[in-house]
Amino acid sequence: MQRISPYLSAIQVSPTYHDLTFEERFALLVEREQLRRAQQRLQRRLKQAHLGTTASLADIDFTVPRGLSKSKFLELAQGQWLTEHLNLILVGPTGVGKTFLASVLADQCCQRGHTVRYFRCADLILELKLAKADGSFQKWQRQLASFSLLILDDWLRDPLSPEQARDLLDLLDGRYRNASCIFTTQLPVNQWHQQIQDPTLADAILDRIVHDSLRLVLKGESMRKLTSKVSPQLDS
Repeated sequence: MQRISPYLSAIQVSPTYHDLTFEERFALLVEREQLRRAQQRLQRRLKQAHLGTTASLADIDFTVPRGLSKSKFLELAQGQWLTEHLNLILVGPTGVGKTFLASVLADQCCQRGHTVRYFRCADLILELKLAKADGSFQKWQRQLASFSLLILDDWLRDPLSPEQARDLLDLLDGRYRNASCIFTTQLPVNQWHQQIQDPTLADAILDRIVHDSLRLVLKGESMRKLTSKVSPQLDS
């Protein structure tokens, strides 16, 4: 009762509510408390996601020429692909906004009640290595498996050793058709295989990703360049 007392005080004191019945006032009180709790749960999900940037649909500039279809992206934001346990591959050159767009989709997922966890791929590989060293690998895998969506940023930026590939394969195997991933990468899918040193593991990893993945291919100049406040300088 202590938590809802500000609402209760407002309803008791404000003339706005004086002509309402007790039942109507109580219904308003319950509705406000439900909204407050829903907002708290949303904030917990967003905090748990560890997103590198705060982003929402309203922040996207669809007029920038980078091959981003507004209708297709808004459809992705509805999250049907997530409920179907599909993956999403965001491909494009550096700076084109892959991480930002992934964060927007993550925000939408959190709004819809899903849990999300963001990783730079290099950081995830390090986390898995440390978990194996201290004996918490199985626990860490179970925690990762519990998220509705994993975002693997800078996917295959660096070549994977056989050990790294095996750890990621175990992770992906547990999520296969059970939960979704977003992969942001500069590399087209046809160049992924060569980034994984063990061909057998490369076959297995790609087999678990590419067949159940939607793709969004971006192009164009770096958004950092387009939004820079510094005017281009001519070489003297």
